[in-house]
Amino acid sequence: MLWIYSVCFLAKNVYNYWCVEVTYLKDIEVGDKLEIHCYKHNGHLHRQWDEAVLLEKNKDYMVFGNNRTTVVDSDGQVWNTKEPAILFFFNNRWFNIIGQLKDYGIYFYCNIATPFLIDENVIKYIDYDLDLRVFPNGSFKVLDRMEYKFHKKQMHYSNRLDFILRYELGNLIDLVRNKEFPFDKNTIESYYQKYLSLTKDNGNHDGNKNLDNEESAI
Repeated sequence: MLWIYSVCFLAKNVYNYWCVEVTYLKDIEVGDKLEIHCYKHNGHLHRQWDEAVLLEKNKDYMVFGNNRTTVVDSDGQVWNTKEPAILFFFNNRWFNIIGQLKDYGIYFYCNIATPFLIDENVIKYIDYDLDLRVFPNGSFKVLDRMEYKFHKKQMHYSNRLDFILRYELGNLIDLVRNKEFPFDKNTIESYYQKYLSLTKDNGNHDGNKNLDNEESAI
């Protein structure tokens, strides 16, 4: 079960657990299309996306792209994202980062979450409520503090987990303030051009970028 994955990281068994999953990564190549499944701490599937095209894989992170992808919420609601997005998943950081190419500039939507794993071509992670919204001018806002407080009590987040999540939120804010990778316009645009190149033959993209609400984010 996925919630065991969270426990593994809390127990500092990151390396041993990751060795179990690395067999999946060896079979994934740039240009491959995966899905994304987001879970909550109780193991329930929260949201799923039907497309994430692999743009780059490294030892510490993987980069994906999508555009107008179909999203299914836990209540059965189905909708589509409104603009291209570049997604960064890390194997040793408790957050993921989405660069959104909107008409009014590049926005970032960052989720406090477990490091990701890949299981049968599905990217999986546990979302921990807190989000960071970064605007084109570099300003930012922490979102969903009340949701975090509610779920912390309801799902019994441990004190150690609470410390890790808040610590990583601080690290994420430092990356934004220092304009470190991937919080750079040129980085996102470069990956987007790679996404267009990889998907140009299947009619998978559209150059239009529309300003949308927060629900376009992961």
